[in-house]
Amino acid sequence: MNRPNNPNDPKNPDPRFNLGNNRFALIFLVVLMTMFIVFFFFSDKTAENEIAYSEFLAHVDNGNVRDVKIVDKYEIQGRISSRSGDILFKTNIPYYDGELIPKLREKNVLISGGVKAVSPMRIVIELIPWFVGFFIIWFMFRQLQGGGNKAFSFGRSRAKRYTGDGKKTTFSDVAGQKEAKYELEEVVEFLKNSEKFTKMGAKIPKGVLLVGMPGTGKTLLAKACAGEANVPFFHMSGSDFVEMFVGVGASRVRDLFEQGRRNAPCILFIDELDAVGRTRGAGYGGGHDEREQTLNQMLVEMDGFDTKDAVIILAATNRPDVLDPALLRPGRFDRQVVVDMPDIQEREAILKIHCSRIPLNPAVDVTRLARATPGTSGADLANLVNEAALFAARKSKASVDMEDFEEARDKILLGVARKSRVILPKEKKMTAIHESGHSLLHYYLPNSDPLHKVTIIPHGRALGLSMSLPENDAYSRSKGWLEDYIRVLLGGYVAEKIVYNETTTGTKNDIERATETARKMVCEWGMSSAIGPIAFGQEDEPIFLGKEIARHRDYSEDTAQAIDAAVHKIIDTALADVEKLLTDHRDQLERLADTLVERETLDDDEIRALLGFPPRQKNEAAPAEGGSA
Repeated sequence: MNRPNNPNDPKNPDPRFNLGNNRFALIFLVVLMTMFIVFFFFSDKTAENEIAYSEFLAHVDNGNVRDVKIVDKYEIQGRISSRSGDILFKTNIPYYDGELIPKLREKNVLISGGVKAVSPMRIVIELIPWFVGFFIIWFMFRQLQGGGNKAFSFGRSRAKRYTGDGKKTTFSDVAGQKEAKYELEEVVEFLKNSEKFTKMGAKIPKGVLLVGMPGTGKTLLAKACAGEANVPFFHMSGSDFVEMFVGVGASRVRDLFEQGRRNAPCILFIDELDAVGRTRGAGYGGGHDEREQTLNQMLVEMDGFDTKDAVIILAATNRPDVLDPALLRPGRFDRQVVVDMPDIQEREAILKIHCSRIPLNPAVDVTRLARATPGTSGADLANLVNEAALFAARKSKASVDMEDFEEARDKILLGVARKSRVILPKEKKMTAIHESGHSLLHYYLPNSDPLHKVTIIPHGRALGLSMSLPENDAYSRSKGWLEDYIRVLLGGYVAEKIVYNETTTGTKNDIERATETARKMVCEWGMSSAIGPIAFGQEDEPIFLGKEIARHRDYSEDTAQAIDAAVHKIIDTALADVEKLLTDHRDQLERLADTLVERETLDDDEIRALLGFPPRQKNEAAPAEGGSA
């Protein structure tokens, strides 16, 4: 990576701080001061005697004035004859004298006129701003030259070159992602030994698009690819191309690819490609001309690349669905590498890499942590380790232990615990009843995930939370699991209704999630026998906004009524089942709620011991949010 010049380093001086390069400026200042002194002190001052106007008229009457020069109507210069010779004089006209000219003619005085000469001092004063402006412009030009001449490179690429000074990133620094690394190893091999492919008549993909959720390691993989190949690596964000001035983005694209040709073999990495590569002509209120010109130039440059240049284009995005189809055709980004969320083994490997950088207590079970963090990305896990280290530092511990990781996980997944919030005893009991309704169902529903923890300590915006424990990472869900999931969500609502014969506003989020799940079962997943396997309601999602605006209604009014009836049936069936379960076990519900009020937080083992359930077979799994008040 390029280092800035050190002004105090004699071996690598910065030209902006080199006095030798500013010699012209010093000479310029000396000349300017010399001119000022010469004009001010040594200007040609005519040996003139200034006399009073009355004295001048007396000399005219005596016939001593030989000639006069009237300057600007207010000043008279001339010569007076005397015994010793002609004497120069000057006088000012104090008032309008209409008899002056006739009197001068009468005395045969030679009359002439003129404009008063500008004094050297005035010339210097008027020229000083011009000289100062010139000097400032010249100095700025010199500074910009020393700083890379950025003011005159507006259309130049802003790509930064990563040379990997010090420890280079390699594939060994990327945990998991075996399939993605396998795809990229082919690119590395081509950059190292291109003849191996060209002899077989094979062509390496010109563009490789890394696709994955945020935080999965797309940029890290690109950097590791450059470290493995040991070639120049230029990285640039997609938003760096687009400017308010038309044509700048296209110019930067040309310059970026020209840089690649000059430094071949190399890798050009464009992060967040969707910022510039979105489908053309899809924006509301007209397209962005500058963005489209930039994309067009990128399409031309990528298609025009010759394989002998040995320049590989890597790009990363988490929105491949909004990219222009022309970018994804063979010859451009013709290979897509999916960088998926890590599974349990990959999470364990990622945690080991990040834990190696902190003082870790030997009692910490990394495997348990990996099971306890389903659906988290590599960036989330790095944040988890960092938060745990912060918790340990606050407590002045010598190492990070399991308790710190538990606190960090709860903070990330649930939010910061607000223990200082004052809650009335009645409201605290209602929250405990609500959370007990969620928790108790986990022990009676066969398809629900085992309970992990329940608390009535406020976290984030929730007054209480219950967390379930999936046995394994799940990539799809069955109908039975979804129905039990809806029952667990409605457990808090039903518990409040049984105990208090009314409900609170804390059920809002539960009802929303239950209704959304039931509607998706009917409209998207074909899990309603009355509707059948038919998808209803396509999402309208603008390409440039990237947000779902509305669900397009592509069905009749009769079908809408049938969908509503099917959703109601799922919810009503779940409500009836939950009401029967909680009514039959109301004593356990109230006992769990009373204990929650007293202890505020209970885990699975404590609940089993309290309610008389048999101990669960120890198989550490990962917590997932089950319900909240």
